[in-house]
Amino acid sequence: MSNARSPAMIRTALAVLLMSPTVIPANELEISGYVDAEWRYFSETASDTDQRDSYFAVGSEVEVYTEWNDGSDTLTVKPFIRLSEHDSKRNHVDFREANWLHIDEGWEVRTGLAKVFWGVTESQHLVDIINQTDGVEGADGEDKLGQPMVNFMLSRDWGDLSLFWLPYFRERTFPGEQGRLRAHPRIDSDYSTYESGAEQAHQDFAARWSHTLGDLDLAVSHFHGTSREPRLIVANDSSGNIILAPHYEQIDQTGLELSLVKGDWLWKFEAIHRSGQGDTYNAAVGGFEYTLVGIAETQMDLGLLMEYHFDDRKSDATTPFQDDTFLGLRLTLNDAESTEFLAGVILDNGTSGKIGFVEASTRVGARLKVTLEARFYDNLSSSDPLIGIVNDDHALLSLAYYF
Repeated sequence: MSNARSPAMIRTALAVLLMSPTVIPANELEISGYVDAEWRYFSETASDTDQRDSYFAVGSEVEVYTEWNDGSDTLTVKPFIRLSEHDSKRNHVDFREANWLHIDEGWEVRTGLAKVFWGVTESQHLVDIINQTDGVEGADGEDKLGQPMVNFMLSRDWGDLSLFWLPYFRERTFPGEQGRLRAHPRIDSDYSTYESGAEQAHQDFAARWSHTLGDLDLAVSHFHGTSREPRLIVANDSSGNIILAPHYEQIDQTGLELSLVKGDWLWKFEAIHRSGQGDTYNAAVGGFEYTLVGIAETQMDLGLLMEYHFDDRKSDATTPFQDDTFLGLRLTLNDAESTEFLAGVILDNGTSGKIGFVEASTRVGARLKVTLEARFYDNLSSSDPLIGIVNDDHALLSLAYYF
C-alpha cells in the first residue's frame, strides 16, 4: 500500500459501509473494468540523477455491481491497482469505491468509500474538495482516492441538498525518489503532520445545495475539516536528507459553481472563499466553451475554450493559477470509435511561463482504447509551485482493454 495508515482507512470505510441494517442478498453480480499498460517518456534530462527518462506501468480497475429491491438498493465495489517500473511509491492498491446506496422517494443515502465530483470548469476544479488527489496516477491531478463517507441527499422542487460526514482523512500520494513529476526536494509523506490532534481520524463535514433555473445550473457548498491540499514544510528525513513534509491544516471553504447554456455557448464559473490555511483568501476561475457544430459540413464538432484564473494571494498562492489564462480546443469526431482531441495552454499573465498539453483517444474495435498525452512546462519562474517539474516535458502512450 502507498500509505502505511491505509489499513486503518479500510477498517473505517468498512465500518461505515456496515452501518446499513440492510442485509445484502446474493444477487447476480455485474463485473466490468479494464486492464491497461502505459509507457511514459521524458524528453529532457531529469533534475535528479535518481530519476529516469522512461517509465512503464500496468494497472487495472474492476467494478463489481449488484442491485436489489427493484433497484432501490445497490452495492458498488471498485478495486484499483497500479504497478510501476522504477517508482515504488506508484505501486499501490486502492478502493476507488466500496459503497451501498439506498434510493427512496425524494431522498437517498450512500455509505462507504465513494467518489464525489464538484465543479464545472475545464482547467481547474477549485471547489472539488471531498476526495483526495491521487498524486502518482496522472499529471492533471484529476485522479482521486476513494473517500470514506456517509452522504445523505434530499431532492425537492427547490433543489438538491447533499450532506456529508467524512469520518477518515486520506493523505495525498506523491512520487518517490526515482519518480518524475515531483518536487525538488522530494515530498515524503512518511513525515506528514497535522494541525488537528486527531490527525486522520478528524471528523470532516460538508454540505452542497444545487439547483437548475432555466438554462442556469448553480451550486453552493461548504466544507469544514482537514485540507486535502497540504502545506509543504522543509524538513530532514532520518538520514539527514532535506525533504518536504506535508502538513495538513484545518480549513473552512465555501464554494460557488455556475454554468449557463446559451445556444452554442457554455459559460462556466467557480469561486471559493477559504480560511484556516494561512491568510483567508478568495480564488476564482471562469470562462466559456463555444462549440462549432458540424464543422466543414462534417459530423465533427470543434469547441473553443477560454478561462481566466484569479487568486488574491498572488505570489503567495500555493497553486500556479493566481493570474493565468487558459486557451484550448476540443475536437470531437462523433465517429464509431469515439475519437476525441483536447489541446490547451495555460499562460501566466505575470510572466512568460506556459503549461501546455495535448490529449487524444480512440477505440480500436469493441474493447481496446488507445490514449496519447503530451505535456510541456516552459519558462516557469523560480517562485512557481510547479518549478520542480520544469524539466519534465513528457509523452504518455496507454493501451487499455475493457471487459
